[in-house]
Amino acid sequence: NQAVKTMTSASSRYIAGNAQGKRFLFAWCDAVVCPSNLTNVFAFDDDYPMGVLMSSAHIAWAMSEGSTLEDRPRYTPTSCFEPFPWPDPTAKQRDAIGAISARLIERRQEICVDRGIGLTDLYNQVDEGAWADLRGLHRDLDRAVLRAYGWPAAIADDPLELKRRLAERHAEIVAGADYSPFG
Repeated sequence: NQAVKTMTSASSRYIAGNAQGKRFLFAWCDAVVCPSNLTNVFAFDDDYPMGVLMSSAHIAWAMSEGSTLEDRPRYTPTSCFEPFPWPDPTAKQRDAIGAISARLIERRQEICVDRGIGLTDLYNQVDEGAWADLRGLHRDLDRAVLRAYGWPAAIADDPLELKRRLAERHAEIVAGADYSPFG
């Protein structure tokens, strides 16, 4: 069971994420784009890892494990990404997470292009109650990722409970539990 497929030399895209900001945002970048030093790059080219990175589980982990710069959270790969305990989904769960992730990204792009805004403006509007359909896609994604962990959907809105469960999962992995998120 390969939970995460890594990028190959023939990949046409990668995941980019901001290194600091009010919230952590992830987007697809064309492989020919050279990111700045304020961008984290994730060498994946399929929708499953994008979905996990955008999930409330990963965001809760990253917000608690990252550092800060002044008053802004910083996504530090060594504390946010490397020790993150990925779910170990079934093939069906992996496909579901990837499909929801693709729909979410597509909807985000439609809104941004139509309104002439970037992701920061988009999510500021989401915080103010706009784009119920996009919020619904995020809820669906969170539920799918939590199912892959075997956890109830109700904890999606509880960052402390998510962090507690992720810390337990991380401790199990460190203790040598049979777990291989990268296949």
